[in-house]
Amino acid sequence: MLENISSSMDAFIDHLRMERESSPHTVTNYAVDLAQFSEFLAMRGAESLADVDSRAIRSFVREMMGFGYSNTTVARKLSAVRSWSAFLKERGLIETDAARGIKGPRTLEPLPRALSREDVARMIEQGPEGRTFARDRTILELLYGCGLRVAELVSLKWEDMEPVEDRMLRVLGKGEKERIVPYGRFALEALLEWRDLLPEGAALVFPGTKGRPITVRTVHRVVVKAAARAGLNEVTPHTLRHSFATHLLEGGASLAAVKGLLGHESMLTTQRYVAVSAEHLRESYRLAHPRAKGED
Repeated sequence: MLENISSSMDAFIDHLRMERESSPHTVTNYAVDLAQFSEFLAMRGAESLADVDSRAIRSFVREMMGFGYSNTTVARKLSAVRSWSAFLKERGLIETDAARGIKGPRTLEPLPRALSREDVARMIEQGPEGRTFARDRTILELLYGCGLRVAELVSLKWEDMEPVEDRMLRVLGKGEKERIVPYGRFALEALLEWRDLLPEGAALVFPGTKGRPITVRTVHRVVVKAAARAGLNEVTPHTLRHSFATHLLEGGASLAAVKGLLGHESMLTTQRYVAVSAEHLRESYRLAHPRAKGED
């Protein structure tokens, strides 16, 4: 029965793997983290889901910190517990989500990584291939050309960009907030080519199976494969979003404009990209200026 702690965790891991199509890396980490939490609960005498409360979760976090795990690792373990608890609440197996609102240790979020303009161009031109060429090229053009989040991309409908020739896209972002994002000629060409290959009257820009949008996992695979063909490593859909923002700032766009295009609620979030742009300028100076290289 799912009321059993271990069985409910197994069901959640199956949910991640089969329904959410989470990456194998995420599934493995969450399985390990939840097994550790299950062992912790057993040591405390917890026998059913009713025994899992916020006090137990906070104690687990403290114990992990005491074991010497890094803040990032403990935060991930808490994230696994939160996701499991939310799953139980959604399935009606618990009345109260005990993990909701519990804060983990502070982690220093790394600065976003941005590709160079040349790397992005090579990735888009050389990456897509085969029968999904038109779709994959359109995905790459929109991720980089509009700075979209993956969830925003997969939910796009043709009505969100009508008329296509106006090159304006309505995006429903976090918190159900709508924003308008322009896109360029290359994205338009890719969209028109891709639309011609879809059945007439298709509602979704990127349809998957059974009338549903393509999965986030599919988009991730498209990006990783395209990057690999271009000789690039460790590139994700979010890398293209970071590159979009960084290149705008390097080109003279205002911080406020970039904030609006990205759909950020706080200017502090957008300001992180200023540091990336500054680092790019420092590196360019170091490589190009004779005084920086110690030459006369």
